[in-house]
Formats: sequence, structure tokens, C-alpha cells
Amino acid sequence: MNNADLRARAKKKSVLLWQVAERLNISDTQFSKMLRHELPKEKKKEALEAIEAIAAEKNAAL
Repeated sequence: MNNADLRARAKKKSVLLWQVAERLNISDTQFSKMLRHELPKEKKKEALEAIEAIAAEKNAAL
């Protein structure tokens, strides 16, 4: 599966992919289509940073 590491990180951190898309200011549909093919390193880095930020916000709210 393409972008398996990104999907696994989101799942581990309990972050939904639509939340990542929202953080990146793109639609969830567009993000899902982007994930069909391996992302370039820069885009993957942005998505991973978004996952970490969302997870940190969730933990801070607890």
C-alpha cells in the first residue's frame, strides 16, 4: 500500500486522515487521491508534521 508509513503513524496517533487534510488546507477527497501514489518527500514530511501537531493538540486537551 502506498504511503503505508503515513497511514500507520496516523492510526497509531489516533489521527483521522480527514483531520490531516484539513490541517493541510485541502479537501479530504483530494488528500485521499494523493495517497493513492507515494508522496514526494516534502509532501510526506508536511503530512507527518500535521499528524504530530494534531496528536499533540489532542493530548493537550486531555
